Amino acid sequence: MAEVKSGDKVAIHYTGTLLDGTTFDSSDGRDPLEFEVGSGQIIPGLDVALPGMVVDDKKTVKIACADAYGPLNPEMRQAIPRDGVPADIQLEVGVQLQMQTPDGQAMPVMVVELDEATVTLDANHPLAGKDLQFDIELMKIG
Repeated sequence: MAEVKSGDKVAIHYTGTLLDGTTFDSSDGRDPLEFEVGSGQIIPGLDVALPGMVVDDKKTVKIACADAYGPLNPEMRQAIPRDGVPADIQLEVGVQLQMQTPDGQAMPVMVVELDEATVTLDANHPLAGKDLQFDIELMKIG
C-alpha cells in the first residue's frame, strides 16, 4: 500500500483542538482538506506528521506553537489613539477589524485593550503562542 511522501497530493479529515480540548477548527461536515505534502500549504507540524501514513490511517499529533502559528510577537501589538479610529466603528475587546499595510494589503487585527485614549490592536494570528493538537485521518493520496 502506498505511503505518503513529500510532494504527494493528499486529502485529510481533521479536528484541531487546543490542549485544553477546545476545538478551533474541523473538517467535520465538509470535504476533506486537500494539499500537497511538504509545500508549505499547511502548518509545518502537521506537514511533517503525514509522511509514512497510508489511506485510512488515523493519528493524533501534538504541535508546539513554534511548528504551528509561531510564538506571540509583541511587535504585532500596537496602541493607537482612539480618535484615530473612525467613529462609526464599534470598539470592544475581541472585535476583529481590518487595517491596511503601507503597501495596501489588508491585515486582520483584534482589539485586545481599550481605554479612554487608546485602542490596542493585535495582528498576531489568533492561534499564535498556542500549542495545538490535531486528530487526522488520511482519506486519499494522489
